Amino acid sequence: MVPRYSRPVMTAIWEPEARYRIWFEIEAHATDKLGELGVVPREAGTALWDWWATNPQIDVAAIDAIEAVTRHDVIAFLTWVGEQVTAHSGGDLARFMHQGMTSSDVLDTTLSVQLAKASDLLLADLDALLGALKTRAFEHKHTPTIGRSHGIHAEPTTFGLKLAQAYAEFDRCRARLVAARAEIATCAISGAVGTFANIDPAVEEYVAAKLGLAVEPISTQVIPRDRHAMFFATLGVIAGSIERLATEVRHLQRTEVLEAEEYFAPGQKGSSAMPHKRNPVLTENLTGLARVVRGAVIPALENVALWHERDISHSSVERYIGPDACITLDFALARLTGVIDKLLVYPERMQKNLDRMGGLVHSQRVLLALTQAGLSREDSYRIVQANAMKVWQSDGALSLLALLSADTEVTAHIAPETLAQSFGLEYHFAQVDRIFARVFKD
Repeated sequence: MVPRYSRPVMTAIWEPEARYRIWFEIEAHATDKLGELGVVPREAGTALWDWWATNPQIDVAAIDAIEAVTRHDVIAFLTWVGEQVTAHSGGDLARFMHQGMTSSDVLDTTLSVQLAKASDLLLADLDALLGALKTRAFEHKHTPTIGRSHGIHAEPTTFGLKLAQAYAEFDRCRARLVAARAEIATCAISGAVGTFANIDPAVEEYVAAKLGLAVEPISTQVIPRDRHAMFFATLGVIAGSIERLATEVRHLQRTEVLEAEEYFAPGQKGSSAMPHKRNPVLTENLTGLARVVRGAVIPALENVALWHERDISHSSVERYIGPDACITLDFALARLTGVIDKLLVYPERMQKNLDRMGGLVHSQRVLLALTQAGLSREDSYRIVQANAMKVWQSDGALSLLALLSADTEVTAHIAPETLAQSFGLEYHFAQVDRIFARVFKD
């Protein structure tokens, strides 16, 4: 986790104290249920919660000191909590903690809680981004701009459609994350190798309900890691969508294009050497952060194949990718929302670029008009391309409409007014309202 690219609310989920608090809740709820089942004294759970009610501060340093000796984090935690509860209650009821449980019961269930909480923040982030995209899409619903394929002028579109496409993409991302959250939010308290030999399944059901998790149908001492692989793959897809939109903004901000650019704040500096520079630093940053998030996907996939019922080869990986991927994606989504919300859009430059190549963007309409007038597609293509290449080679100095109007092969089949109509923008935007209705369902 890099403080520069993190936000406090998401970071707090992954702090050691937050993790230990979840550990305690799992242990205390399990002890409560064990007491109800008569496996341990009912007073054992009460003793734990009585100490907890004093609002103790988790002494991370003290737990770390114990772990330095035990070389086992869960044992270190249980030892420290036991000491505190015993000192608070004066009895030895803390010995009933962790009855019939194994470390993975605590660790895996805690990770589920953390990933579910992180998902809730990420879903809120996506909602904010979707709101910004929708607002700007409607603002520029009918703003003409050039569509590009292979980076080359293709046909007219609107800037609103570009943003609507991004909205639809992130709406799909949201749906995927909802599904990934549901898949990852499971509780496993099944004991060694997952057989429930030393703990009743009712304990698992009770703890799951208390923590807002589903019961893991079958665990092998650990929650199956295909769930985690799908979760991090979903984060990776969201990161890919972030990069796609960030790259679009970066291209639009290039000096030769300059149809849109990141907001440039008063007093902001673009270069230490060149005072004139206004660089797309935020979207370049987002491109890099997306790579970091996607970097968690392959390790998560490789964690699926654990040995037999359990090994810990996944543990060190998840200590990295859990916080890093969630914290980075949270920051990136918030940053992208700010970019879209404040994006500077230049309709005049868009129109200028549309007109840049002498009407070449209307070549398909002429091609279709000629085929509808009776020419073969091959002849129609030949005629239009021959004139289009003259415009291309003139760097837009020549007009495609003028050249076609002087071409007898064209005028023999298309009336001047029909030819002129083929160069209107409105034709390309006739379905914009319909597309928006599909995307936004308003």
